[in-house]
Amino acid sequence: MSTPARSRPDFRLPRSHEAFVRANRVIPGGVNSPARAFGAVGGEPPFIARAQGAYLWDIDDHQYIDYIGSWGPMILGHGHPAVKAAVASALESGTSFGAPTEREAEIAETVARMVPSIDKVRFVSSGTEAAMSAVRLARAATARPKLIKMKGHYHGHVDALLVQAGSAATTLGTPNSPGVTPGATADTLLVEFNDADAVAQVLEAFPGQVAAVLLEPVAGNMGLVPPDPGYLERLRELTRQHGTLLLFDEVMTGFRLAPGGAQQRYGITPDLTALGKIIGGGLPAAAYGGAAATMDLVSPAGPVFQAGTLSGNPLAMAAGLATLQLLQSQPPYDRLESLTARLADGLDRLCTDAHVPHCVQRVGSMFTLFFHDGPVRNYSDALRSNTSLFARFFWEMLARGVYLPCSQFEAAFVSAAHSEADIDHTLDAARQALDAALNT
Repeated sequence: MSTPARSRPDFRLPRSHEAFVRANRVIPGGVNSPARAFGAVGGEPPFIARAQGAYLWDIDDHQYIDYIGSWGPMILGHGHPAVKAAVASALESGTSFGAPTEREAEIAETVARMVPSIDKVRFVSSGTEAAMSAVRLARAATARPKLIKMKGHYHGHVDALLVQAGSAATTLGTPNSPGVTPGATADTLLVEFNDADAVAQVLEAFPGQVAAVLLEPVAGNMGLVPPDPGYLERLRELTRQHGTLLLFDEVMTGFRLAPGGAQQRYGITPDLTALGKIIGGGLPAAAYGGAAATMDLVSPAGPVFQAGTLSGNPLAMAAGLATLQLLQSQPPYDRLESLTARLADGLDRLCTDAHVPHCVQRVGSMFTLFFHDGPVRNYSDALRSNTSLFARFFWEMLARGVYLPCSQFEAAFVSAAHSEADIDHTLDAARQALDAALNT
């Protein structure tokens, strides 16, 4: 398959503009998720017509190398034949039954084998549901009300968690959304990521009151920010000491950073885990899981209520199971590590040569180029990035056929479908785009 052209002096989006105007008449902001709105970079988004492998095509006939991958799920690339075949086969039997299927148990068994902390798992339809349900379960299991959350970590649009959130809440300037009442967030205690001493202080200040410490073990919603050495280990020690549960949001990192996610990569076993994105293979699916004794508190085995009409629907379970099976039978992790390291190192050299304050942060196949002088360790560091330079760079890259996340505060993703030629093209485009962005 061809790669995008190396420059686009005629880059225009007239059909996408028409589609955006039409959508705005009937959809708030013209999009169904703020992350798609291009609010952080200005302008209007391309409307996508199709995708295959590592590529997207918009309705204006532009082709792009895709580093969003539907914001993470497409680790195998778009339209993998085995995933499509699995969905097509499931479709022949129906789309939803509101009743149990054997495939639900099969994918649950697969998740339990792959993820170190999980004995039992409950499927839901979105990462928001997974995080919300896991927090409810943590509070029930501990009989405690409070929750420690990291600034800049995004766990979906749950009222209690939409405080100092990353992702689109940052770029749209609404980390505390209207409609979220003070009561909804009264038990949410905020600390900076990578500051274990702050967690210790909060636990001491609220003895016996904190149900869980909730975090992305590798942050992806304020840009890619890894944990400091020893940080996750200290959190595990502190939570055990205080009888508090450690809750990992691995909606992004699950099955991506290793077959068992960040917890396998870093060797830390949380008490509860929220999963999403890859677990659905590109269709709406998510889950939360943990030890059997904890999960058996969930209804109907126990008193903690949670339900969903389309949870575990046959099409999403088929896509997710096919994806997880491929990740085990044909593991792409070594190649993903190599490709992403080559891309990140190349971007670092380009910015260094251009004397641009920056840092490139990477874990596995996730990365972010921050226009920020020095490492980004937390939300406060991320917010000091040069977002205007990022916006110019983003558009120059898009015009050269490279589709990056449309915010400085989002991680980018490499898939198994990306090639060495795609990396070459991306670095070539970045060289031109950076020069253009600096001279605009």
